[in-house]
Amino acid sequence: MDTDDELRIDAPHRELLDQVLDKWSLSVLNELCERPCRFNELRRAIPRVTQKSLTATLRRLERNGVIEREVVSTRPVAVRYRITPLGKTLRRPVDVLLAWAAQNMPAIERAREGFDAREEGAGLPETAPDHPPARRAPAAR
Repeated sequence: MDTDDELRIDAPHRELLDQVLDKWSLSVLNELCERPCRFNELRRAIPRVTQKSLTATLRRLERNGVIEREVVSTRPVAVRYRITPLGKTLRRPVDVLLAWAAQNMPAIERAREGFDAREEGAGLPETAPDHPPARRAPAAR
């Protein structure tokens, strides 16, 4: 990332941000900020995550040094995950992003509605030369 006024996110930074700020990572970090958890405790706390997605998320976070995996010598052997000191440093920047989102959500929703209305009214072809087809967010259930 540049230190001057230009905002440029280099590949290593982009990869890291993609890995620690995705949907499941934020949910896992939220749980682990409170207390260490075993895998099944995380599954119960985040009911919509699949076993495969949770496993992949935990591995990515561990690889990046954000969480650590501890084997507990019990019968049967158990694994507990906890946030690392490095992982704890993510709390403030994530809280800042969430506060920004909360503060700006009404403006973002208006922008989305305006965009969607323009897209529907324009009757754009399947693929415009400079723009991929617009994707709609799934409706809330």
